[in-house]
Amino acid sequence: MTDLKWDLSQLVAETNAGWILQHLNLMTEAAEKLKEKYYGKIEDMKPLHLLNLLEELDQYSLEYEGTTLYCNLLYSANSLDSKSKKLYDALKSTTVKVSQSLAFIEIELGRLMSAKPQITEDPELNEYKHYLERKLRNVPHLLSEREEQLVIAKDKNGIEAWSQLQGDWLGTRMFEIEIKGEKQRMPYGEIIALYEDSDREIRKNANKIVYEELGEDEILWASAIRSICSDHLQMCDWRNYPSTMTQSLIANDVEKETIDALMTVIQRNVKVYQKYLRLKAKIMEIEKLANYDIVAPLPSAPNLEYSWDESRSEVTSSYSGFDEQIGNWIYEMYKRRHIDGEPRKGKRSGAFCSTWLSGHSAYILQSFNGKLGDVYTQAHELGHAMHAYLGSRSQKPSNYEIGSCIAECGSTFGELLLTEHLLREANDEKVKQAVLTKVLDEFGMAAFQVSARFFFEQSLYNSIKSGEYLDGEKVASLWTAARDAIYGDSVEWLPEMKWEWTMKLHYYIPNYRFYNYPYVFAQLFVFALYKLYKQQGQHFVPKFKNLLSAGSSKSPRQLGLQLGFDINSEDFWEKGIQQANEFIGMLENTLSQPKISS
Repeated sequence: MTDLKWDLSQLVAETNAGWILQHLNLMTEAAEKLKEKYYGKIEDMKPLHLLNLLEELDQYSLEYEGTTLYCNLLYSANSLDSKSKKLYDALKSTTVKVSQSLAFIEIELGRLMSAKPQITEDPELNEYKHYLERKLRNVPHLLSEREEQLVIAKDKNGIEAWSQLQGDWLGTRMFEIEIKGEKQRMPYGEIIALYEDSDREIRKNANKIVYEELGEDEILWASAIRSICSDHLQMCDWRNYPSTMTQSLIANDVEKETIDALMTVIQRNVKVYQKYLRLKAKIMEIEKLANYDIVAPLPSAPNLEYSWDESRSEVTSSYSGFDEQIGNWIYEMYKRRHIDGEPRKGKRSGAFCSTWLSGHSAYILQSFNGKLGDVYTQAHELGHAMHAYLGSRSQKPSNYEIGSCIAECGSTFGELLLTEHLLREANDEKVKQAVLTKVLDEFGMAAFQVSARFFFEQSLYNSIKSGEYLDGEKVASLWTAARDAIYGDSVEWLPEMKWEWTMKLHYYIPNYRFYNYPYVFAQLFVFALYKLYKQQGQHFVPKFKNLLSAGSSKSPRQLGLQLGFDINSEDFWEKGIQQANEFIGMLENTLSQPKISS
């Protein structure tokens, strides 16, 4: 079981709480020293002096990155542990102090760039050119230094507390379910594995039990989401954001035209997804999919269960087949125990990858239950690690503030590499069906189900602005309306599924609204890249590595143009849909029956 737990000791010189707390104090003191050195001096800086400041900030970030990451990851792994709770709370307090101390930098840098926007073109600052361009885009929305400090203080016990509550609640719940006549109690991270169980009745019961219990706390979740959305609308007003999406567009370094083109293509192609769902129902020999069938394995599929070692072998081979250097890095993630796969109570739900820039590596958390979906999750998160390995060797911290649109590209591409590897290994049509339905399940969820989440979030703000009160039932009605606009009549839903929005942590993450469309972006972007890879073979590999090595030193549109794509064009996004249709065609070809029409 040791191999399924990560080793966080590599992040810090010592793991005892006393040393960690002392290092957090040093972090606060170092921030104060930076303030003493630069306060009131930035807006009159010459390019060379500005370069020195930016390099010093990068060094500061690297110096304390390990300690802050240690506190965060320790808490994510076990929120019930007294040490992890103590250090996480200390980290939150430290983060507030540091953010308040250094709030002046953003303000003064904004004044400098407002007065001298041409400074972004200075050769001395060439490495930071796009970093400064991104800062310039945010300048019109900055508040005064005191106001920024007050916002930071407000958030600690406001939207950040709501986010922590949601994560803690899910991480500490125990659910009781009967399996083959035996009652079992499971933490959230374990029971959700039953969503992909081969037994349809178990899948149904698991969904019903989880969402029924979530719905019992509808007042809590409605209060949380109402507060978070209202807070965002207030901040949009204070910061003069033209729309509720502006903050997200700036953070992700994309343009409104890009997302408009993307979502238009999604809406135009919902029938492609619905066609796949009907095809899957046909393969499963049922009239219509229920919600607990959407990502379920096929009944006729071989028993695709994986041990930890088998999963490691499949995933590492997938990446090695693409590029030997990347394959070695993936193997290193396992060897150095940078992945926490053990399901347990107190562990944060879901999966994530945290970049460790100063260590040129990353750490991954997931709950591994031996299902094919867990292997795909592992491949996905290790795609983030591939991104981290490449970017950390090419960029300084300031140029590794990657927006989520590009941040999801390595991970999504990793899933396709695993798909390609598993299809190559498949020895019969049933295995091919299992793999193809898995990749199409993932595509449908990321491109279409996540689009429903995007439309749902838009409707939350529209409802508040129109004076409607967001109680649990109202939020649930908005959720089901957005969901049904994507799925149409292709799926039957358990009534309890109206509470599905309660567990989507993306709606509770502080200061990160519209978290969802980047997944849609990455899915279609990478499907289009995969078509290019199939055309160019090994000639594509250095291009893809360059894309991931760029970090945030170039915008997503610039990165696309380097590959010959214009992401503001609907035609580009259609390429991703075309690749999905190719996978659907491959699945249809595994059947002896005639193809079904859209």
